[in-house]
Amino acid sequence: MNIVVDGYNICVKTTGTGDKTVVILQGWGTDLGVYDSVAGVIDGSRYRVIQFDFPGFGGSDEPKEPWDVDGFADFFCRFMEVMQVKQATLIGHSYGGRVIIKLAARESIPFEITNIILIDSAGVLPVRTTAQKWKIRKYKILKKFLNMKLIYAMFPEVIDDWRSRQGSADYRNATPMMRQCMVKAVNEDLTELLPKIRQEVLLIWGDQDTATPIRDAHIMEEKIPNCGLAVIPGTGHFSFLEKPAQFRGIMEAYLQ
Repeated sequence: MNIVVDGYNICVKTTGTGDKTVVILQGWGTDLGVYDSVAGVIDGSRYRVIQFDFPGFGGSDEPKEPWDVDGFADFFCRFMEVMQVKQATLIGHSYGGRVIIKLAARESIPFEITNIILIDSAGVLPVRTTAQKWKIRKYKILKKFLNMKLIYAMFPEVIDDWRSRQGSADYRNATPMMRQCMVKAVNEDLTELLPKIRQEVLLIWGDQDTATPIRDAHIMEEKIPNCGLAVIPGTGHFSFLEKPAQFRGIMEAYLQ
């Protein structure tokens, strides 16, 4: 179904009939259907499960201006008001974890977070090697040069082809507006916010994750006061899809 939040048409899916609520916050560039398997391991007789697409994701309208992570967190607060949710468990995968960290670290929000599950969550700025730093610097210098009007006028097709091959797959597949949102997100380190999280937090991680490496999980486990880590061996950034049986076992044990 669709609902309207601050003028944005938002795709929403609700399952379960329980008196407790779980809300799933998605990873970057995904749609809510990716998390059907996550919703499916939650006992529908005890929980109502809400899946939704953030603005600019899946079937929801794009933001009208480039939002940073706080912008998406502000939107989520309004979303919860429209959905009339006063208390919920929050589950966040990748980018969804970023938003949850922002929310949990705030002094006040218009609803209560009872507990948190972060799956291969983003939020910790990666440590770059000297070679990676030099590669980024060369890219910025070349980009500035190729953006000069005279140079672009001389080689428009070559430059357009070069531009289309830069950045991650998520960046290349994003619209111009969502690219601006993504840049704001990946350049922000949320490590200093982790000690401010007061809720109980379960981390679920793939030990072969290259997008948000297991190093990030260990930092979160150390910094968040009430936190535990469950590792799913042999899985990457979508650990819940790669070994669903192990993921189900972890979730069922925790939620019971």
